[in-house]
Amino acid sequence: MRNRLDEIARVAARQFLAARAEAEQTRPTTPPPPTATRVDLTVQEATTRALERNLELAVERLNPRTFDLNITRIRAAYLPTATSQFGQRAVVQPPTNQLNGGTIVQNDTSTYNAGLAQSLPWGGGNFAFQFNNTKQVTSNIFANFNPTFTSSFNVNVTQPLLRGFMIDNNRQQLRVTAISRDISEIQLRGTITTTLASVRNTYWELLYALEAVEVARGSLALAEKLVEDNQARVEIGTMAPLDVVQAQAEVATRRQTVAQAEATWRTSELSLKRLIVNGTEDPLWRASINPIDRPVFAPEPLDVEGAVRRALDNRTDLEQARRQIDANDTTLRFMRNQTLPALDLSATYGAQGLGGTQFIRQGSGLGSTVIGQIPGGFADALRTLTGRDYPTWNAQLNMSYPLGASAADANYARARVQLSQSAAQLRALELQVATDVTNAALQVENGLTRYEAALAARQLAQTRLEAEQSRFDVGLSTNFFVVQAQRDLATAQNSELRALLDYRRALVDFQRVQEAPANRGGGVTAINAGSGGN
Repeated sequence: MRNRLDEIARVAARQFLAARAEAEQTRPTTPPPPTATRVDLTVQEATTRALERNLELAVERLNPRTFDLNITRIRAAYLPTATSQFGQRAVVQPPTNQLNGGTIVQNDTSTYNAGLAQSLPWGGGNFAFQFNNTKQVTSNIFANFNPTFTSSFNVNVTQPLLRGFMIDNNRQQLRVTAISRDISEIQLRGTITTTLASVRNTYWELLYALEAVEVARGSLALAEKLVEDNQARVEIGTMAPLDVVQAQAEVATRRQTVAQAEATWRTSELSLKRLIVNGTEDPLWRASINPIDRPVFAPEPLDVEGAVRRALDNRTDLEQARRQIDANDTTLRFMRNQTLPALDLSATYGAQGLGGTQFIRQGSGLGSTVIGQIPGGFADALRTLTGRDYPTWNAQLNMSYPLGASAADANYARARVQLSQSAAQLRALELQVATDVTNAALQVENGLTRYEAALAARQLAQTRLEAEQSRFDVGLSTNFFVVQAQRDLATAQNSELRALLDYRRALVDFQRVQEAPANRGGGVTAINAGSGGN
C-alpha cells in the first residue's frame, strides 16, 4: 500500500511540474473552431492592418476632402460670370397720328448682348461689363437710318470703403473653412493615435483571455487528476468515497470557469477584429486570431515633466483648440467690421455708337424729302463706339448707417465675450492635459508595483500547492486544502498575467495621452457669425 501511495504522489508531482514548466516556457494556443483558419498575428501586424482597414479611420480620412469641396464652393463666388443674350423682336403699330411715320409702322429689332461680372477676392468689390448691340429695320418714313445699328458698352465698379472692405461674409467663411480643414487633419491624427492605442490594448486583452483559458484548463486538469488520485485511494481503502465526490464537484465548478474563460476569449477576439478588418468579407473576420507576441516586463524610466511639455505642445485636442481660437478671432474681426457704416464708391463709364444706312434729306421738319443715302453698317457703330464720341460716366458715394444700437453691435459684443471664454477654455484644457499625463504616469508606477506583488504572490501560491500536495500524498493534509491551494494558484496566475497586461496597457495609455485624448469631449466653442448685419 505504501508503495502504491508513493507511486501516485510521484506521478502527480511529475504531471504538475511538467504542466507548470510548459506554461512558463511556451503558451499552448487554444485550438480554433474546426471551420476557422488560425492566423498568427503580432502587435505590429495588428496596427498595420488597422491603419489600412479600420472603417472609422476610413470615414475620418474623408473629412478633409469635404472641407476641400466646401472651400471650392466658397471660392466659386469669385469666379467671373459671363452672360449673353440673342433676341428678335417685331412690332407693328397702328397709326394714331401723322407723326407715326406711315399708315402702318413696323419695327424689326435684333439684339446681340454680352456681359461679364465678377466679385473681387480682395477689397470686397465687384465689377460688371456689358456690351450691347442692336439692329433695327423700320418702315417709319421719318427714320434717319434704316437699318439702324447701335452699339454700347458699360463698365461699373463698386468698392466698399468701410464695411466689407477688410473682410466680408465670403472671405470670413473661406478663412474659417480653411481652418476647419486643418482641424479635421488634426482630428484624423488624433483618431489614428487613439485607434492604434485601442488595437494594442485589445491585442493584450485577447492574449490575457487566451492565457486565462489555459490557466482555467490547467486548473481543471489538476482537479481531474485529483479525482483520479482520490479514486485510487478509495480503491485501496485509504480515503472515504465522500472525498471523491468533493473532488468531482470541484471539477464541475472548474469546467464552468473554463466555459466562462472561453466566452471571454471569443468576445475579446471579436473586439480586436472590429478594429482591424474592413467588413465581414475580410478573410480575417472568419479566422481565429492567435496573438504570438508576449508582453515583456521591462520597467521604463518616466520623464513626467518632459511628457507634460510634449503633450502641451503636440496633443491634438490642444492643437484643435488653438486653431479654433484662430477661427473665432477671424469671426470676431468680421463681426467688428460689420459694425462700421456702409460706405460704397460706385463708378460707371460707358459709350455709345451709331451706324447704318443714313438718309440724306432736303428741307427740314416733317416736310423734308429723301434725296439720297450714305451706305453704312455695323462697322460704323463700332467705329463711333471705340472713338468714344458719345461717352457717359458717373461716380457716387453711397452711405448708410443705423441710428442707435444695431444688431451688429450686439453680435460683436457677444463675440468678444465668447472669445474671452475661448481663452479660458484653452487654459482649462491645458490643465486637464497636464492632469491626464500625470495621472497616466501614476498608473504606470502603480502597475509596476502591482505586477511585482502579483509575481511574488504567484510564486508563493505555487510553493504552497507543491507543499500541500506533498503533505497530502503522505496523509498529512486533506482533500479540501489541496483543492484550495489549486484555486489559489489559478487565481494568482490570473492576477499575475492581469497585472502584467495592465502594466503594458498603462504604458500604451501613457504614450497615447501625450498625443491625443481618449475622446473628443471638451475643447473650445466655435463662435457663430450669425447674420452679422445691421
